[in-house]
Amino acid sequence: MSIIVTGGDGYIGWPTGLRIARRTDERVVLVDNFGRREWVQSVGSKSAAPISDMDDRLDGARTVHDVRNLSFVEGDLTDRAFVERLLTTHEPSVIVHTAAQPSAPYSQINGERANYTQHNNLQATRNLVWGLHEQDMTDTHFIETTTTGVYGAPDFPIPEGGAVMEHEGRRDSVPFPAMAGSWYHLTKCHDAANLRLAHKQFGLPISDVRTAITYGTETEETRADDRLNTRFDFDYYFGVVAHRFCAQAVAGYPLTVYGKGEQRKPFVSLEDAVEGLAQLALTDHTERPDEHVVYNQTTRPISIVEIANTIADVAGEFDLDVDVTHVENPREEDEEHAMEIDNDRYMELIGEQRQDFESGVRDILGTLTEHRKTIVSHEDRFLPDVLE
Repeated sequence: MSIIVTGGDGYIGWPTGLRIARRTDERVVLVDNFGRREWVQSVGSKSAAPISDMDDRLDGARTVHDVRNLSFVEGDLTDRAFVERLLTTHEPSVIVHTAAQPSAPYSQINGERANYTQHNNLQATRNLVWGLHEQDMTDTHFIETTTTGVYGAPDFPIPEGGAVMEHEGRRDSVPFPAMAGSWYHLTKCHDAANLRLAHKQFGLPISDVRTAITYGTETEETRADDRLNTRFDFDYYFGVVAHRFCAQAVAGYPLTVYGKGEQRKPFVSLEDAVEGLAQLALTDHTERPDEHVVYNQTTRPISIVEIANTIADVAGEFDLDVDVTHVENPREEDEEHAMEIDNDRYMELIGEQRQDFESGVRDILGTLTEHRKTIVSHEDRFLPDVLE
């Protein structure tokens, strides 16, 4: 038996696999096709923190953390034959599925990228759940990181999972409606529906972990050695807003807030995201639910202007003089949307928040100032049009 972590070369997948391996004697198998490295290169960018090849990463895990139960398999999850071999060879008790093309802007570039994103993400998930069914492994706990983006931005508190629908005086619980804003986010809406169906038809225990915007450069494990770095993207396509703002600060540009910037988005630190996935993966078989459970993987909503102001404040610790400016918003959005999102189930899982936003920003700026040459040489990849 083993624990499989897909997307094991990725931003969340690599530190998740490393944490799980440190806490268990079971074999932990990382799976990846190195697609993220290729996608980022194709848009003219790279990881700010240099990332080692997988052999060096595994050697670092053995040397620094004495982790000897971590291994790697290269393969494409859209290939049904590969997935069948993976499952029959390793017989997983748990699959943590973090593999996906994760960028909304990348999926919006053109029809080819939209088609690729939809095929890659949906085919991989379907192959895994169908593979478990066809190989009679329906006791395997399937954990997937979908996204809080499936909820859109409704004007009511977002429940942790379902919703209540009322019509002609009758009420019932229903899956939350798909309110995606990109071709990428729609893949996760479809995945959420497919996971619900896989539980209903196959009896698979499912944890649908709806991951918020994730910030940070380090976890407890990765900060111990440069070979254990996880990737850190700062470009327009793969870098989240907090990471792009930090890159602007390090490159000497003002932080540009579109409009009022008071709209709030759900956030979670990399440390807190990894902890939740590790806790789920290591839940004892006799204690985990045999149900379909949704977790809102977020610690709190943060407004865009709060992000910018926090980065500007912390930047002073790194001798960076950073201004925050407001520019005309080119997007059609509610600049004062006060998002509310339930996260009781997720907070109960991790116990307490392990890293707050200010601490995460401090880590990010520490990493980016160390690799400032990389940031400056790629500034055309993250600067908004108003500064170009």
